[in-house]
Amino acid sequence: MDELKKMIRDIPDFPKKGIIFKDITTLLSSKKAFARAIDTLAHRYIEKKIDLVVGIESRGFVIGAALAYRLGAGIILVRKPGKLPYKTHKTIYELEYGTDQLEIHQDAIEPGQNVVIADDLIATGGTIRATIDLVEKLEGKIVECAFLVELEFLNGRKKLDGYPVFSLLKF
Repeated sequence: MDELKKMIRDIPDFPKKGIIFKDITTLLSSKKAFARAIDTLAHRYIEKKIDLVVGIESRGFVIGAALAYRLGAGIILVRKPGKLPYKTHKTIYELEYGTDQLEIHQDAIEPGQNVVIADDLIATGGTIRATIDLVEKLEGKIVECAFLVELEFLNGRKKLDGYPVFSLLKF
């Protein structure tokens, strides 16, 4: 995994001064690295009978769609308000300085379906916690929350109330 970790570049002072942004686009642009990352994630779920992968806007769509394809599962999109065309459930969640919202189609998940929630990165855990709330509202069975990258120093796992989490790369 060290090879994959080295492919993620640091962008200082993005999106604001003092933040070091972990840029995964360099990993995604390498067909070998991207395939290895997705195959490694998928291997965890091959025997788990995953029905759906939930991808979170926007880089989670990339990870989620590739993972769903590899697992032979469907992909569900969790989006910002006003982006989904059908009836939705909405959740509001706290950010460091304000709030944000996410939505899911009301008919996206049938009760009891096995779900993996996938995103590119877990930082403070707010976005993934909001997504868990949406999946729970639809009575999906969350098998695990899967991330390409985890920023451990931000303690995002603490917001997940014991839900299983797997992060391929940790910083």
